[in-house]
Amino acid sequence: MKAESTSVRLSDSLRHRLRAAAKATGVSESELIRAAITTRCDEVLADRLDVRLADVIGSVSIGGGYSRRTHEAFTELLERRRQRTRSDLLG
Repeated sequence: MKAESTSVRLSDSLRHRLRAAAKATGVSESELIRAAITTRCDEVLADRLDVRLADVIGSVSIGGGYSRRTHEAFTELLERRRQRTRSDLLG
């Protein structure tokens, strides 16, 4: 994998913390930054529903035809509600 360079601006205090953490763990500053970015990206992306369900999306088959009558069923539901509302008003 080809690595690309990215510039990041750090405050003096964060830069000192980065150096101290890299020294304490025995890794380079770049490796510590990459690990932190990887962890944060995993946290952010794990909250997405499509990411959480990626292993099951498309793996369940319930046959077919269940959505074919959706518009008919919805129309019937709206008609029943309209009739109830009308009868409530006429009372």
